[in-house]
Amino acid sequence: MPHRIAVPLPDDLEPDFDNGFFDSAAFAREALATPQSLARVFDHTLLKPDASRTQVETLCRETAEHGFACAMINPVWAATAVSCLSGTGIPVGVVIGFPLGASLASTLRQEAHAITRLGVRELDMVLSIGQVKSGDYHAAERSIRAAAEVAHHNGAILKVILETCLLTVEEKLRASEIAIHAGADFLKTSTGFSTAGATVSDVALLRGVAGSRCGVKASGGIRSLADVRNLLEAGANRIGASASVSILQELLAQ
Repeated sequence: MPHRIAVPLPDDLEPDFDNGFFDSAAFAREALATPQSLARVFDHTLLKPDASRTQVETLCRETAEHGFACAMINPVWAATAVSCLSGTGIPVGVVIGFPLGASLASTLRQEAHAITRLGVRELDMVLSIGQVKSGDYHAAERSIRAAAEVAHHNGAILKVILETCLLTVEEKLRASEIAIHAGADFLKTSTGFSTAGATVSDVALLRGVAGSRCGVKASGGIRSLADVRNLLEAGANRIGASASVSILQELLAQ
């Protein structure tokens, strides 16, 4: 199995592990305690195809101002985002093989290499959904491993997007194990570009498979504090959202 990079959390957000068990309730309580602790679980996201340089720069300023976990953007803006967040200690995240999960393993490897050379430290790739549905599990694992090896060699982490809305329960379970075995640091629910986004039941299922072996990122259609609370309590320890700032403001207003 490829080496996976440990993803340390701030001291006040360290999950409780007990023989592989992730204490979702405790993590959720700590994350929701203050706007600052909640900010640290957000990937502040802008993946619209028409996103402009100005919008990406604004996203990065908001990421630094609020202390989000990372700024998540499309590959074309990687250098811009890395420059904007230089000196802040906050990493840039970029999607690859996105949003269809239909790239060649060699393409994913090349993309991961090019992106990490620019200074990106978090990669979110889409599972080869069609290969999983075809029962070609080894090919799906090879694609993930190709990206994971490059990411880890260059000090980055890899999140694998399963696009859970397109999978059966059996396929979700199988895909989760494939991703973990191939070196995923996080299982992620959704691209936000398909038929549905994150659900509580899917997050709970992914956490049930992952235990403490890797993180779980909920993304897709997360727009309110109630959404975030429910997903954290179900087992997410990272949230991908474009509404991150308004969700923090909702917590502040309580």
